[in-house]
Amino acid sequence: MNISQIQTIPDVINVMKILTTGFLAFVLAFALTPLWTHILYKYKIGIKIKEKSVDGEKLTYVNNLHRHKSGTPIMGGVLIWFSIAILIFASHYLFHYIAQFFKTDFIARLDFFSRSQTWLPLFALLSAGVLGLCDDYMSVRGIGKNKGGGMRFLARFGWLIVISILGAWWFYYKLGWDKIHIPAMGDFSIGLWYIPLFIFIILFTAISSNETDGLDGLNGGVLLMAFGSFTLISFSQNKMDLASFCAAIAGALLAFLWFNVYPARFFMGDTGAVSLGITLGIVAMLTNSALVLLIIVFIYVIESGSVAIQLTSKKFFKRKIFLSTPIHHHFEAIGWPETKVTMRFWIFTAITAMIGVIVGILGAGKHFH
Repeated sequence: MNISQIQTIPDVINVMKILTTGFLAFVLAFALTPLWTHILYKYKIGIKIKEKSVDGEKLTYVNNLHRHKSGTPIMGGVLIWFSIAILIFASHYLFHYIAQFFKTDFIARLDFFSRSQTWLPLFALLSAGVLGLCDDYMSVRGIGKNKGGGMRFLARFGWLIVISILGAWWFYYKLGWDKIHIPAMGDFSIGLWYIPLFIFIILFTAISSNETDGLDGLNGGVLLMAFGSFTLISFSQNKMDLASFCAAIAGALLAFLWFNVYPARFFMGDTGAVSLGITLGIVAMLTNSALVLLIIVFIYVIESGSVAIQLTSKKFFKRKIFLSTPIHHHFEAIGWPETKVTMRFWIFTAITAMIGVIVGILGAGKHFH
């Protein structure tokens, strides 16, 4: 099917399904925000500004620049995955009864829960969301053996590896996937190498999303554009349930971003950043778009790359390359206002996302299935 044929009734219904799902997720997350923020403020579930970096060195630039944010509620990411969970439940169960009552098929069509397309990313979103919620709560309350509270790095990294291994096992052994798509060239079977590739993609998106979540609205905007991009890519592959799932996350992220832009009313926390990062990686693998993902969220490559370069240089050469990492803090340290950093990173991501979508769709060798 070419682009000129998209006006057929089934395609219009699919587009309406995707747009309606995204809109409902936006409304639901927006409506839940006052209740959740009231709980966060009432029980003083606020962020603590870190005093030391991951290598134990005392922070200077970040601590001074963000000292005023101490006490701002964390765990705002709950709004996103909880809204998706409610919408999934409603679309899979409740909407069918409503459709029968009003004698319309369209409401029933809003069901986007399917074993082949959305079961695995939903499982990752909710499981990582709950684990991240526990980590956030432990950090706020100072619970745990880790200095300052929260799970130890190895524990946090451990459950990320477990989730990524489970996903790799499911894809390779249950779904029989072992191919990587190179845009404009085709699919290439890589056998067992698919498993480490899958694990790398999931860990990369989870950790990079968490590292990028350091300024008001920054990571929320990046994730919004990323899931919006994969809505289009999933649609081009005729994966309508997955496209609706991505649209729902994008809608919930838009509601979250309304309150998260500077000055942020609350922060995403690990419960949002890590869970959405993992989910984004799984969506990329479901659409066979691992390389396209790296284009869309190239800002993640830069953010994580700056951390890796900084740690390597400090360990082997005893000197810093950047004033502070991830690199968005470096730009703050040289005098850029926080809002300028965020806006410019958004613009950069908008450009890479557009390029990624074009490469992802045209590079598949066809327009629409």
